[in-house]
Amino acid sequence: MSVATLKSRLDRFQRWRRAKDHMARYVISFFGIAVVGALVLMFVYLAQETLPIFQGASMEPAAEYEAPGGADTQTIHLAVNRHRELGVRLTEDRRAVFFRPGSGEVTHEESLPIPDDVRVTSFSAAEPRTRLVAAGLDNGQVLATEFEYGEEFTRDGRIYDPGLVFPLGDEDTALLDVDSEGRAIAQVGIQRGRSGIRVAAATEDGDLRLVRFEETTSMMTGETTVERDAYDLPRLPEGATPTRILLDITGRIMMVGDDQGQLHYYDIRNPARAERVDSKRVITGEDAEVTSLDYLLGTVSVMVGGSDGTVTQYMLVRDDDNVNRITRVRDFQSHTGALRNIQPEYIRKGFLTADDTGELGVHYSTSQRTLLHRSISDRPLHRVYVDPRNRLLLAVDDDERWQAMALNNRHPEVSLHVLWERVWYEGRSQPAFVWQSSSATDEFEPKFSLVPLTIGTLKAAFYAMLFATPLAIMGAIYSAYFMSRRMRSLTKPGIELMEALPTVILGFLAGLWLAPFVENNLPAIASILILMPLAMLGMALLWTRGIPERVREMVPPGWEAAILIPVVIAVGWFAVEISPMLEIAFFDGDARQWLTSAGIEYDQRNALVIGIAMGFAVIPTIYSISEDAVFNVPKHLTQGSLALGATPWQTVVRVVLLTASPGIFSAVMIGFGRAVGETMIVLMATGNSPVVNFNIFEGMRTLSANIAVEMPEAAVGSTHYRILFLAALLLFAMTFVVNTVAEIVRQRLRRKYATL
Repeated sequence: MSVATLKSRLDRFQRWRRAKDHMARYVISFFGIAVVGALVLMFVYLAQETLPIFQGASMEPAAEYEAPGGADTQTIHLAVNRHRELGVRLTEDRRAVFFRPGSGEVTHEESLPIPDDVRVTSFSAAEPRTRLVAAGLDNGQVLATEFEYGEEFTRDGRIYDPGLVFPLGDEDTALLDVDSEGRAIAQVGIQRGRSGIRVAAATEDGDLRLVRFEETTSMMTGETTVERDAYDLPRLPEGATPTRILLDITGRIMMVGDDQGQLHYYDIRNPARAERVDSKRVITGEDAEVTSLDYLLGTVSVMVGGSDGTVTQYMLVRDDDNVNRITRVRDFQSHTGALRNIQPEYIRKGFLTADDTGELGVHYSTSQRTLLHRSISDRPLHRVYVDPRNRLLLAVDDDERWQAMALNNRHPEVSLHVLWERVWYEGRSQPAFVWQSSSATDEFEPKFSLVPLTIGTLKAAFYAMLFATPLAIMGAIYSAYFMSRRMRSLTKPGIELMEALPTVILGFLAGLWLAPFVENNLPAIASILILMPLAMLGMALLWTRGIPERVREMVPPGWEAAILIPVVIAVGWFAVEISPMLEIAFFDGDARQWLTSAGIEYDQRNALVIGIAMGFAVIPTIYSISEDAVFNVPKHLTQGSLALGATPWQTVVRVVLLTASPGIFSAVMIGFGRAVGETMIVLMATGNSPVVNFNIFEGMRTLSANIAVEMPEAAVGSTHYRILFLAALLLFAMTFVVNTVAEIVRQRLRRKYATL
């Protein structure tokens, strides 16, 4: 073959090699950029689903019109149905006007059954869901009535047949005798409970009366009878005049606001012995007065509006003597003028406020947010209302000019305070971190604290790493440096094969077998932690000092670890066998009850079980990477150390570990990331209790398990749904930060020990 032919072939070979190099570089670069791009897109998608929950409310004018039915009389109540197609206006001149909220067009009108010579002196509405209202009259009576929309579905769409109904019978029984002396009803409160209707009233002289209407239905005839009982209640302190009366849905509590800025709590569980339990000044300053007062959904929290424009939430909280006391929970953005109206939402813990300068506020109690605060009129607003779906807002000023506005307020429940700080929830004695996203009751207050889930994630990862890290790293060092080649070829693949075991199997075994076993053998677990290291050290001492050298020479170098297998099995068996005796001797026969008596909570599915189960899932990852790092330490470093007189152990500690430290650190961080993101094991073996502690005997709920449990049940686009995406974003950020820090530390360690 000629030189020219050889040169031609060599040139073609060089060109083909350069082409493959270029191709490999571009392909690897493309897929590397694609991986980074995929991570960025994941982050963008999670952020896109999360950001809407932090937006405030917005409001756009939709229509403005004169009061339906005429502006020559004041509106005492208004409401709109959930489809925003029909509304009702109750007026001072004894009319119920049904109208179209979008235009103000009147569709139906009825007269309230009030005599012509009687004047309406006060008004109150029960919880909005009941549609029950009461009008106090100047003859000592109270009109109790309900309005209904008469909604029906037909092929042509929805049709309505609105009207008034009377909860205690017919029109003839709608007027309730509250004050036998015929004094005018200055303030009235009404509420429907499970057993009937309660009406509380303050007369023009300041006397307080409570009337109960108990409904009983015969099982035989189906006939309903109403029993009336009336009671006199203790008066307010001298000089105080009631300005607002509230009753809760349980029929146990009455709240009264007065013209001296005080809020009073009456216990009316037994009306015959009713008493004023507590009074608290809630409005301060000169001419202080409670000008507006209303319950939030569920009638637990009381929203107080004052003559000074303040808006404050109060609840009844039990003190050390087990007595309910009026307690201030949180404040909201104040108004410029005196509060005229507080309107609670139908299905959430939100509310609207209006004052006598024309300012309107949209608030949410749990998140302590004022989502919207705007002046919409140059006249005082005396009535404001939001429809059941929180999309239409109606505002009425003193001139009876009506404004309809489109409201966008989708996610008021969320704030940084709710997610990361202690929140004082209804029914609790103090603020706390709580995750409880749903309940069986409509008036439930969602609790969206991410602190229990984050703490649970770190708790599970911590105990898993506490179990896995020493075993994996020590095993990696031994198998890479001390174990024979043949034994290493059997051990390393066997441990790495553990990683192929589905985590759902580990979770299944942990939940159904390991958790009951640990509960029934707590002394055995404690014994193993003590006896196993001692037995290994004793066996090592016996091997080096008590076994003849000729016997030791029968075991090939690097196979000494096999001698510990029967020791481990024997110690485990022995610990389990003596567990009942230890339980009787030291724990009064029941270790779990002994822990409970000592003030240590014990759950069957706890962090100890998770540490063991998830540790087995993490061990192969840490072991494999650490073993490779130790095994790949250059031989000239270890041989040089041994040649200078160092022992094998000194060589491992002073040379091998330092050189392999970047790889070992990476292994630990990757294992930690695996533990943080683990789902199936913690889902099946933790009990999923969102508690905030690091007690090894209690369970937890992690971010990943919470997403897996609740995402299928969350309504798409809801606040709950988006908070689960926020949890996913937080999990993504945690693993990203951990991996970034791990890479930075690894690079520094690599540069530091690269000269060895």
